[in-house]
Amino acid sequence: MKSDDIAEIINVVNLYPVAVDTQQWALFDQVFTDDIAADFGGAAVWNDLRSFKAAFEAIHQPFESTQHVTTNHQVASSGSNASCLSYVHGRFIRKVSSGGDMFESTGWYDDSLVKVSGGWRIRKRVCRMQWWGGNPAVLETVPGVKVEQVVNSLRSEAGARNIAHVTNLLKAGERT
Repeated sequence: MKSDDIAEIINVVNLYPVAVDTQQWALFDQVFTDDIAADFGGAAVWNDLRSFKAAFEAIHQPFESTQHVTTNHQVASSGSNASCLSYVHGRFIRKVSSGGDMFESTGWYDDSLVKVSGGWRIRKRVCRMQWWGGNPAVLETVPGVKVEQVVNSLRSEAGARNIAHVTNLLKAGERT
């Protein structure tokens, strides 16, 4: 894999938090394919860019501030397909009646990417939380929708072959 491709993939993965934290949803067009399969756990699943953007706009609009930090990018590719595992730490700020005005969590993104005419785009994203702290009520921006804080161990998920990037790396190792 060319270092230019690795840098471009990391840049695309890092454009996502810029889009979310600035609430500039048009930037999602530079991050995801139109047929994005996004799985953020539970019922938080989308299968097209239009509905994904609309849902994220509605969910994130009530926050006074958010900050997503992605790190530890690990990229692998084969031709016009690639995968990237990265870690995320997110903070969400919103005034609520009690319990504090911040929620934060850490976890990971397991991304499958494809190279298109405009560059690399994420075709599939799985996001999982491995730790959280603060007030869960901060996340409840849609009236009547309770957000469950389900935590996942990266070790357990990889062992169960639920991390596509790790599974791809293991298969590549078997071929060599």
